[in-house]
Amino acid sequence: MELQEAIGQRLLLAFEGKYALSEAAHAALRAYRPAGVTLFRHLNIETPEQVRHLTTCLQQAAAALGLPPLLIAADQEGGQLMAMGEGVTLLPGNMALGATRSPDLAFRAGQVLGRELSALGINVNYAPSVDVNINPRNPVIGIRSFGEDPLLVAQLGAAFIQGIQSQGVAATAKHFPGHGDTAADSHHGLASVPHRLERLQAVELPPFRAAIAAGVQLVMSAHLALPALDGENAPPATLSPNILQNLLRRELGFEGVIVSDAMNMRAIRQGKWLGEDAVRAAQAGIDLLLLSDDPADQQRVHVALLRAVQEKRLSLTGLRASAGRVLALKTWLAGQKNQQPLEVVGCAEHRRVAEEIAERSITLVHNQANLLPLRPLPNERIGIFLPRPLNLTPADTSASVAPSLARFLRQSSPNVEEILFPFAPAETEIVALRKKARQYDYLIIGTLNAFQEASQQALVHALLQTGIPVILVALRLPYDASLFPTAAAVLCTYSLLEPSLQALAKVLCGQIQPTGQLPVSLLPATESE
Repeated sequence: MELQEAIGQRLLLAFEGKYALSEAAHAALRAYRPAGVTLFRHLNIETPEQVRHLTTCLQQAAAALGLPPLLIAADQEGGQLMAMGEGVTLLPGNMALGATRSPDLAFRAGQVLGRELSALGINVNYAPSVDVNINPRNPVIGIRSFGEDPLLVAQLGAAFIQGIQSQGVAATAKHFPGHGDTAADSHHGLASVPHRLERLQAVELPPFRAAIAAGVQLVMSAHLALPALDGENAPPATLSPNILQNLLRRELGFEGVIVSDAMNMRAIRQGKWLGEDAVRAAQAGIDLLLLSDDPADQQRVHVALLRAVQEKRLSLTGLRASAGRVLALKTWLAGQKNQQPLEVVGCAEHRRVAEEIAERSITLVHNQANLLPLRPLPNERIGIFLPRPLNLTPADTSASVAPSLARFLRQSSPNVEEILFPFAPAETEIVALRKKARQYDYLIIGTLNAFQEASQQALVHALLQTGIPVILVALRLPYDASLFPTAAAVLCTYSLLEPSLQALAKVLCGQIQPTGQLPVSLLPATESE
């Protein structure tokens, strides 16, 4: 393999464009001869038909340049983070699966994702997150995790991976060595896991061991520090030979492709230093560097890798070994099922899987006043107060969601009104919403990580003080459920996507029973507030 080809097979590019490849995108393919590309919602994605056309154009362009078939990757986790939104099946997400305790449902969820991605021409899914969300204050994982029990995360993660890969799409276990017990978001800076290796072996690593045993094709590194292995000034795992080569390769025995988390995250040095950190990542054992759509960054990384080989800081043998793993992944993909037809995307069979996950995940925390199921009299009114969805982290696509609880609840209770409030309501908004609430006989109040937002807590307390019976619903992280013990009933959905709100409406009306189990421990009230 020539040097340029070996370097190119270390690169995953991104570009702006939805309907055709721009000349700049063609030029990048010619210049860098990359292993593949990553598609992002804001850059590349509108409809299933459009995405399939785009991926076809990409593969045709690669073939015309004499390149091996491209890896085309996306973040399609389900739940909170979905690169594809319009037209696809809206799966409730990992923590909802954790509440079901069902490996079978995890496998079927993976099948749905794999089948739909195949139809779109996407052959690598940056999923699942097998992080163990043991830290309630974790700002970036949360409901992307299956829960806080390492064995449950391992079991469901392995089943999920097998489901994705059964459809000929490569799965990615992330974020190694485990991002579930951090209090910082590596999109913004360097997070750290301060535990000893014995604790990592017991909590963070079992899901990765299970993923490797399940045959996962890729593992994604985390941009977090592990002082137990790398000392006081520990680098991000992406730049650590101790973590990637000693721990992941030698101890855990992973032989597949190691892909970095996005190299434009702030835990990695940016600007003129990005090229040097890309070299350090390659030296540490990263096979694929996940780059942004910035042409300057792509050039920096390519030039830095080429120079590092010329200066013998990177060996051509190592480059070829890494490229060999990437080409082996492409060979695996080539031997899988034929591309699925576009008609499977969002099909009735897939929607039924999403509905089953949602219905089996709804969790009843308490029903102290026997308010559930809700049986309003014909003249009684129900007020639904919901936080307006927004992206709480860069790894979040919730802002695109339009709440639909009122629409579903009106099917059995016509006197329903839905009021949206800001994630962090101002005092004047709280006063107005409390006044508005007095016109209803029952209140259904949704929360969105209220345990982290004091003004949202203040709004809920103000509504509780009206004396109107309240059903409190934690729509995202279930830790909110411990905040409001005076609510007549408390439920958790782990998702605000349509299937979960439809399932919630069925529980509220008594059409189904809530059978989900909390996948994390609730906080004591004093710790929550």
